[in-house]
Amino acid sequence: MSVVELKLSHHAYRIVIEPGLLGKLGELVHAVAPHRSAAIIADASLTETYQPTVVASLEQAKYEVLSTSMPAGENHKNLDTMRHLYDALLSSHQERNSPIIALGGGVVGDTAGFVAASYLRGVPFIQCPTTLLAMVDASVGGKVGVNLPQGKNLIGAFHQPHLVVIDTDTLGSLPPRELRGGLAECVKHGIIRDESLFAWLEENVGRILALESEALVELVQRNVQIKATVVMADEKESGQRAHLNFGHTFGHAIEATQKYTDQGSHHHGEAVSLGMVAATHLAVTAGRCDASVLDRLVGLLDQIGLPTSAGNLAPTDQLLGVMRLDKKVSDGQIRLVLPDQMGQVSIVNDQPDSAIEAAWEKVRS
Repeated sequence: MSVVELKLSHHAYRIVIEPGLLGKLGELVHAVAPHRSAAIIADASLTETYQPTVVASLEQAKYEVLSTSMPAGENHKNLDTMRHLYDALLSSHQERNSPIIALGGGVVGDTAGFVAASYLRGVPFIQCPTTLLAMVDASVGGKVGVNLPQGKNLIGAFHQPHLVVIDTDTLGSLPPRELRGGLAECVKHGIIRDESLFAWLEENVGRILALESEALVELVQRNVQIKATVVMADEKESGQRAHLNFGHTFGHAIEATQKYTDQGSHHHGEAVSLGMVAATHLAVTAGRCDASVLDRLVGLLDQIGLPTSAGNLAPTDQLLGVMRLDKKVSDGQIRLVLPDQMGQVSIVNDQPDSAIEAAWEKVRS
C-alpha cells in the first residue's frame, strides 16, 4: 500500500493508495474515527457498484451506517443538496463523532466535506475518491464548498479529512473522457512543480490510458505527493498553494459561462486544459517563459486527448467578467498563475485586460 503523509501544525492524516482498498474501508475508518455510527454520502451512480462494498465493510467494523447519495454534476453542488443531506443526518441521529464518508468524484467530495465542516460545527470526514480528478486534486487538502449561481466554490471552508482512501481499481469503471479530464490536473502538477513528472507523463500516457495497475498507482502517488507537499507549506492558500490554480482562473470562467450543467461543452478537466493553454500563451506573449513550454504542454494534452483550442466559448467580454468574480481577485486585479519555465510558476496580477483577452482569442482559434 502506498502511503502519503500530510502533516499540518494542527492536524495530520494519511492518504493511502492501493487497488481494492474499498473492501478494507471499515478497518481503516475505525482506526481514525471510531464511533457507533457513520454516514456515507455517495455519488448516486455508485449505489449498485461501490456503495454496497463500502456499507458491508463499515458494518463488518461494527458501524451503524446511514447510506445516502446525491446526484453528480456541478449543478447539484449547491445549498439545496446540502439541506437534503442535513435532513438525512439529523433524521438518523448522526453525532459529533460520527464520521461522514464521501464516495465519488470531486463534486461529492466538496459537498460532503462542506456538510462535514458545518454539521454540528464539524464532524470527522473521510474521502474515498473514485475519479482520477478527485484522487489527485479535490480529495487532498481540505478545501470544501459549493457553488452559487454567480460562481464556483463561492461558499466553503477548509476542513481537512481524517483519512483519504484511494482504491485505484475504481478507475477501471471511469468513462475514458473522465479519465482524460483527471489527467489535466496531473499535467498541471508537472508544470507547476515537477518537470520529471511531466516527462514521465509524456512517456507513460499509453500505459495510463490502458489502465495498467502499476502505472495508475504511480500516477496517483506522485501527484498526491505534490499536492500534499504544497498543502503542508501553505494550507490556507496565502502563498504557494495558489500555484495549484494554474489554468483554473481561465477554466472556471469557461465552466461558469456553461452554468455548471452536465450538458456543457467542456467538463472540468477539459476547461482546465484550455485554461492552462490560455495562461501559457499569455506567459509566452508577456516574455515570461519560453515558447518550448507551450509546445510541450500542447503536445502532451494532444497526446492525452484533451482540448487545446475551442471555437464554442462564450464571448470574451463575458469570460473576462466572470474572471473578475473569482475569489482570487485582489484590489480589482485578476490574479493569475503563469509559468516561468517547466516546473516553476509565479503569481501575477499585472496583466492588462487586453493581454487576457488576447489569450482567450488564442484558445478560441
